[in-house]
Amino acid sequence: ALLGAGMLLYDALTLDRNKGIPDPKQRVPLSRFLDAATVKDMFPGIAAGGLTGGAVFCDGQMYNPTRLVLAFVRSAVDNGAIAANYAEVENLRLNDGVVEGATVRDHLSGEVFDVRARTVLNAAGPWAPWLVSTVEGVPRSAAVGQLRTFSRDACFVIRRRFPHRYAVALQGQTRDPDALISRESRHVFLTPWRQYTLCGVWHKVWTEHPDRVRIADEELDGFLAEVNNAMPDLALKRSDVTMWNAGVVPFGDNDADAKDLSYGKRSHIVDHRETHGIDNLVSLVGVRYTMARGDAARAMDAVCGKLDNKFGDAPTERTPVHGGDFDSFDSLVRSVERHGPDRVDRDAAVALAHNYGTAYKDVLRAGADAELGAGCLPGSTTLRAEIAHAVREEMACRLTDIVFRRTDLATGGHPGPAALQEAAAVAARELGWDDRRKRDEIAQVEHRFIVGNTVAKNPESPSEPYDALAGGAGL
Repeated sequence: ALLGAGMLLYDALTLDRNKGIPDPKQRVPLSRFLDAATVKDMFPGIAAGGLTGGAVFCDGQMYNPTRLVLAFVRSAVDNGAIAANYAEVENLRLNDGVVEGATVRDHLSGEVFDVRARTVLNAAGPWAPWLVSTVEGVPRSAAVGQLRTFSRDACFVIRRRFPHRYAVALQGQTRDPDALISRESRHVFLTPWRQYTLCGVWHKVWTEHPDRVRIADEELDGFLAEVNNAMPDLALKRSDVTMWNAGVVPFGDNDADAKDLSYGKRSHIVDHRETHGIDNLVSLVGVRYTMARGDAARAMDAVCGKLDNKFGDAPTERTPVHGGDFDSFDSLVRSVERHGPDRVDRDAAVALAHNYGTAYKDVLRAGADAELGAGCLPGSTTLRAEIAHAVREEMACRLTDIVFRRTDLATGGHPGPAALQEAAAVAARELGWDDRRKRDEIAQVEHRFIVGNTVAKNPESPSEPYDALAGGAGL
């Protein structure tokens, strides 16, 4: 009863959630309720002891999160920003209590150089405290205001999918001590995503450097056991898992060995003049995508205040991101089908529409090169033209950039040797790789997958160059 009341309250508080969404199919419906028989029919493997019914709430889902991040970057560039890839800020430059810029390392050339700036916005996510602590006299424990604890949020991907569009929330084995309407335990979700199912999320206090984020074999086994306990008929095994993903986000205040964890509820924006006496530096650490636009507007207000400028009402509330200027997704897919190569089927057209929006025509222009060959890579919905486009227009420098963060090729599982070989061949042609370099690039991709019973270690070790869109997530 409390859960049902909470969901109805949520509906009442979010009645404006579909504001500005013209396509009825993209709007978020109201909550509704199901009887126990319907729930068991939909999820026959669920542990039914004590089951009295179910509640359905709808939410949005990102088809490809890294493509959305890239859309943000492209939108910024469209509005005058300059984007640089494989350029790591190693430290902030301080002069008489004022930040004047940063020292940057180019991980492709090895060059180290200084960038001067009137104001610096430190939006490095979980790296933000580490970056602020490069300023002499600022301990990392106090580098971003009240931000003291991070969470490693982890999930894994399995190669099965429920035969319908519904996710299911399973009773986990821990609870959130801060929940106003507390329940016996938190939920673990099994969520349909493309042809896969996402399982998670599991939280853990993370005190190590974000570059070292990882999931140990025994942790993955524990995740599988927790899901199997709630839905025994699934009988998940390590061999069902195609990959794991993990990222580091702000948490509540927790001891490192706590089981019932206080989850992060808010983002952090810090003016370091107020907290550390350091001028011209603002840090932003966001907690989730749904707060990103508002967080960005607040951070820009803080930055512009230091430049004696007024940012004003953020136009991003009304401005679509790069490729997002369409009303109906179905109409966009039909446009892709009309303009795409003859050998692109509907699944590939849908994927192209999801990943590029109205900017799909830029991909097709890259495919006009006859030497690329028409159609998709073997066993995938990824066009050969997308590989060339990623290099020419999206700053992809490594094969890992392309297959994990610019295309769908390996975002859910291994694409197969044939697709990987062809993708490497197109990338080699675009970037001038010889056969040895091509083999090395393929080996880097292979390293990121789960092989047999071994979880691939975090690929973003501090000694390796990395793509700026990696976001610190292990694969």
